Amino acid sequence: MRILLSNDDGYQARGLRVLAENLSDLATVTVVAPDRNQSGVSNALTLDSPLRIEQVGPNVYCVNGTPSDSVHVAITGLLDSEPDMVVSGINHGANLGDDVLYSGTVAAAMEGRFLGLPAVAVSLVLDGSEHFATAVEVTRALIRQMTDHPLPQDTILNVNVPDVPYAELKGISATRLGFRHKSEPVIKALDPKNQPIYWIGPAGAGQDAGPGTDFHAIAAGRVSVTPIKTDLTDHRSLDPLNSWVRGLR
Repeated sequence: MRILLSNDDGYQARGLRVLAENLSDLATVTVVAPDRNQSGVSNALTLDSPLRIEQVGPNVYCVNGTPSDSVHVAITGLLDSEPDMVVSGINHGANLGDDVLYSGTVAAAMEGRFLGLPAVAVSLVLDGSEHFATAVEVTRALIRQMTDHPLPQDTILNVNVPDVPYAELKGISATRLGFRHKSEPVIKALDPKNQPIYWIGPAGAGQDAGPGTDFHAIAAGRVSVTPIKTDLTDHRSLDPLNSWVRGLR
């Protein structure tokens, strides 16, 4: 099996390196990842300038672009053989609820799915301990299960792992996305020229975080596995909207 590994924290990120080192007995692993941190860039593709790719190690390439760029160029021209699966991660931090709309980690998996491959995004919900080994073991189990029991072609798995030793996990739950309270206010500061600058504020806490959600699973010490799709259509609203648009002039 051939696995394409990417992320949004950059090719030198610890989570990516640890995962690459520990998947080599399961598959031939090729890393194609951004040359720097690209967290929060979502599904952006670079269309107005060329991409430069540098081989920085055996089967390791860095790209001066986004996570989606990295996966796209890998599958559509860089690699001699198409991979069998795309794995994105291990992300340094949670991708819960509405985080998936901003996440470059999830976007890299989505790009793999757009190009016809099974894909999984894995995040470690960091809590000061950095148990990347736990996320590695979860990822290995997921890969084996996806190989033996393939999921529907349009499914992407968004996986969040508690930051605890593997033996302390309380289990694995299939979950839905919750959502957060609105973000904290922007943080205003001054640059060296005394001009105002702004930092995006921290993400809000979980709002829809009850039983069945990814937030709830993590709070209970369980791995959250959420199936997500790229079809953003609100299908339940189609019939009411059809009636509503008839009133447009």
